[in-house]
Amino acid sequence: MLLARITAILCVALLAMAAGPAPGGQDDPWPVKGKLIGKTKKSGKVGLSEDASGIACTADTGFPRDCLVIDDNLQVAQFVTVKDGKLVAGDTIRLTRDKFKGEALELDGEGVAFSKGLYYVIGSHGHPRDSDGKLDPVGDAGLIRARIDAASQIIRFRAKQGTDAKIERTSNLKKMIAAEPAFAGFRDQRLEKNGLTVEGIAVKDGTLFAGFRGPVLGDNNRAVVMSAPLEAFFDGAAAQPSLFRLPLGEGRGVRDLAAYGGGILILAGPGRSGPGVYAIYWWDGASENVRLLSELSQFDPKRKPEGLLPLDKKHAKLRVLIIFDSDEEGAPTPVEVPAP
Repeated sequence: MLLARITAILCVALLAMAAGPAPGGQDDPWPVKGKLIGKTKKSGKVGLSEDASGIACTADTGFPRDCLVIDDNLQVAQFVTVKDGKLVAGDTIRLTRDKFKGEALELDGEGVAFSKGLYYVIGSHGHPRDSDGKLDPVGDAGLIRARIDAASQIIRFRAKQGTDAKIERTSNLKKMIAAEPAFAGFRDQRLEKNGLTVEGIAVKDGTLFAGFRGPVLGDNNRAVVMSAPLEAFFDGAAAQPSLFRLPLGEGRGVRDLAAYGGGILILAGPGRSGPGVYAIYWWDGASENVRLLSELSQFDPKRKPEGLLPLDKKHAKLRVLIIFDSDEEGAPTPVEVPAP
């Protein structure tokens, strides 16, 4: 009898180990209540998001938090409430209405930031993704140009006004990029050719930081962040942007930025397409020195972490929420890293 009970207990323990950690534990995705929306299917039904690429909230600490999520295949963003252990999907807000020959052109929104009552959403500013090689550089030149233009925007709106918010748009980053010699030869190029694309945004102390997935520059593999005062983007003020070349590891570019404390957290990942190990760095936002906090080697290299949200700090650990591109509803997953 005793032997049978011991055998049963061992069997249950072995099954639990095989199943992995219990739901809600560290590195387990949080559930999403409601629906994070994605592309509309051919049937006309709105699908679940599979291309979540950024998140930011109106508060730095505490729960629940009012937040915004962007999917890079849409013309809208979606409000969400982040609770400790789950996300609650809310209303959407339309950001763009760009079209080409009657077809909607997405913003290719890649990052979200929040500062002083305003949300900021940044487009990729780059060549449209074309992993299947369907876009012909000559025959589809008009479409390619239209999609790059649609993605070359930064949009902001006041959070408290919700879906009725007045939308402001600027293409001034595109002008700064065009005037920067370091980007010559990379603008409007495909990602697989180390082409230029923006994937992160942060706003800190009145300065906007744009993080580039590509190009990764030079033999020393430097990722690029460009910054300028907010007035240079939305108020027409003259300003000389700053360019930072950051050592984020071989072949890594910026996948997201998040202002935190006195500096900026950087989510780094492969600049070009394909699998790789992602990492989180700490940067002061002023020098070209970064500090590695953690490599995210616990995740399958084929997965694509694209959004980073600081949650809370306990003792020497910082808990952040990772949002994944190509995972259903972003698979929002909490991760602990050493606090900067």
